[in-house]
Formats: sequence, structure tokens, C-alpha cells
Amino acid sequence: MKYRSLGRTTISVSELCLGTMTWGEQNTQDEAFAQIDRAAEHGINFMDAAEMYPVPPRPETYGQTERIIGNYFKKRGNRDQWILTSKVAGPGNNISHIRDGNLKHNRQHIVAALEGSLERLQTDYIDLYQLHWPDRETNFFGKLGYVHNDKTFTPLEETLEVLNEQVQAGKIRHIGLSNETPWGTMRFLQLAEERGWPRAVTIQNPYNLLNRSFEVGLAEIAIREQCGLLAYSPLAFGMLTGKYANGARPEHARLTLFSRFTRYNNPETMRATEQYVQLAKQHGLDPAQMALAYVTSRPFVTSNIIGATSLEQLQSNLDSTNLTLSEEVVAGIEAIHKVQPNPAP
Repeated sequence: MKYRSLGRTTISVSELCLGTMTWGEQNTQDEAFAQIDRAAEHGINFMDAAEMYPVPPRPETYGQTERIIGNYFKKRGNRDQWILTSKVAGPGNNISHIRDGNLKHNRQHIVAALEGSLERLQTDYIDLYQLHWPDRETNFFGKLGYVHNDKTFTPLEETLEVLNEQVQAGKIRHIGLSNETPWGTMRFLQLAEERGWPRAVTIQNPYNLLNRSFEVGLAEIAIREQCGLLAYSPLAFGMLTGKYANGARPEHARLTLFSRFTRYNNPETMRATEQYVQLAKQHGLDPAQMALAYVTSRPFVTSNIIGATSLEQLQSNLDSTNLTLSEEVVAGIEAIHKVQPNPAP
């Protein structure tokens, strides 16, 4: 396992990060514990959570992922061996059960969210605390065609000020963004430098062979500002494994269980996926490992967030770190992307 700097900090994180959003929904606590142990055996020291998890969010399971992680730390006694992240949810539909709908990124709601996460995680601090998505109405979660809206949102100054207070209190070590735009990212960084407030060290956005929109605008920011990408959905909800080929719906698979996940399920995506899978097989590669290795190799990526519902899947994802893509394979990927760019933004 290789390690990379977390922004401009002295913290080193593994190039793969353990995703957790299935724990408490598709995975039991015992299965989650086994995944954490396996990841640690392979050198992963970075784990990503959120108050909203597990996904899909339901009142019955709210906060269960963080509770499982907290129970793990209590049982293993190894909290200090992990770089732990979590996220505060923002305004949105169908999540009114989260903190009774108190979802603005203002002082009251952020403090309440953080205290709840700390209690569930059974820890005194979170290494990296992220804004899960913007408070304002803008382009994220696949929305295309920016339409300006003057609807009032929490000033970024207020959000950063309260995060600064929590850093000063020792409850957060560093802050990060998620599902953010180029404007939002640069504005947060500008305010931090002007006011002496915490500087975002990462941005967690989707990035995979079917959605490389991060490369336009945000990749340059990630490198120049040392605010690297934590890439989520690197396998496009499992689409890039090839297991959904020809309309297949494997038992217990996410797209089989949850019809709400349509982002990576359209004709253009299916066509592009088939080409990526064929490319991998032509070179004797596992399609999932090829897709993961590509993401991990990008210079603007700090860590690649992998998730699995079985130890077999997790092991395959972990083994992707042993794969270095040849120039021929990368050229093949770029050729497919040129013809079919970003079918699932």
C-alpha cells in the first residue's frame, strides 16, 4: 500500500480508503468488522463515513454506520491507528429524519451534527470532517445545466467560522468538501486564507471511467491548491465490474436491491461499460481492478474510496493496488472516453 499527503498537512493516508456506506443496510456489524480488519491487514489507514449512512438513507437505519465504527473502535481499542472521516448532511429531499430536518450548514446544525457523530463513533475527534454536499442549490449529484437560484443559503463565512471553532476545540483536525463545484471550492479556500480559518484539505466527488467530469475545472484546483480528490463511486455502483451486463441483476447487488439508483443505469452507460470491460479482458485484466487502478493513478487523487459487501469483493479491490496500467491500456481507455465521454455525470 502506498501513502499520500492529506492536503498540506503532515498526515499520510493510504491510496485506498475504506468506504462504509453499506454497513447497517447491506452489511451486518460482524461483516463490517471483518472488512475493517482485512483492510488494515493490507495497510489501509483511512476510513470514510457520514452521519447519513447507511445508504439508502432510512429513518430506521440512520446513524447505524457510525455506530458500527464506534463499536469497532471500542472492541479493538485502535482508534489512533485510523484516519477517520465523517460528513455533515445538507438540505435535501427525503432525509427529514436526519436531525429532524435541521440540515443547514449553520452554527446550530453543524454543532448538533458533529456532536451526534462523535457520540456514535465513540471518539473525541474526527480527523477529517466534510460538508457532504452544498447548502446552496447548485450542480451536484449528476445535475447538468446550471440554473442560477437566488434562494437564501447559509453564508460560507458562517459555515467556515463554526468549523474553525470546532477545530480550535479539538473536535475536528481538518475539514473537507464534498460534491462541491469549482466556484464553491475556490471560495472556501479564499475565505480560509483571508480569515485564517481551516483550509479544506480534500474534496470528495464522484470519479470513475463513466464520470470524469471532475477533470474539468476541479482537477487543476486539486493539484495547484493541494486539495486532493477523495474519489467516490470509482466502480460506478458496481457497473464497471461488468456484473450488470446485458441487463443482469445479480442477487443482493445494489442496483438489484434499490431501484432509486439510476445514475449509472442508462443506455449510453451500458454501451461504454461494455467497451471498458472488453478492453480489460483483451489485456487479461479484471475489469474492476482496471477501473480502480485508473482512478488511483490520477495525479489529482489523494485516495480512492473502495466499498464492498463481501470480503471477496474487498480483496479484489485491495489487489488493484498491485496493478500498474500499461500505456496501451491507458490509450484504450482514453479512446473509449473520447467517443463516449461522461455518460453518467
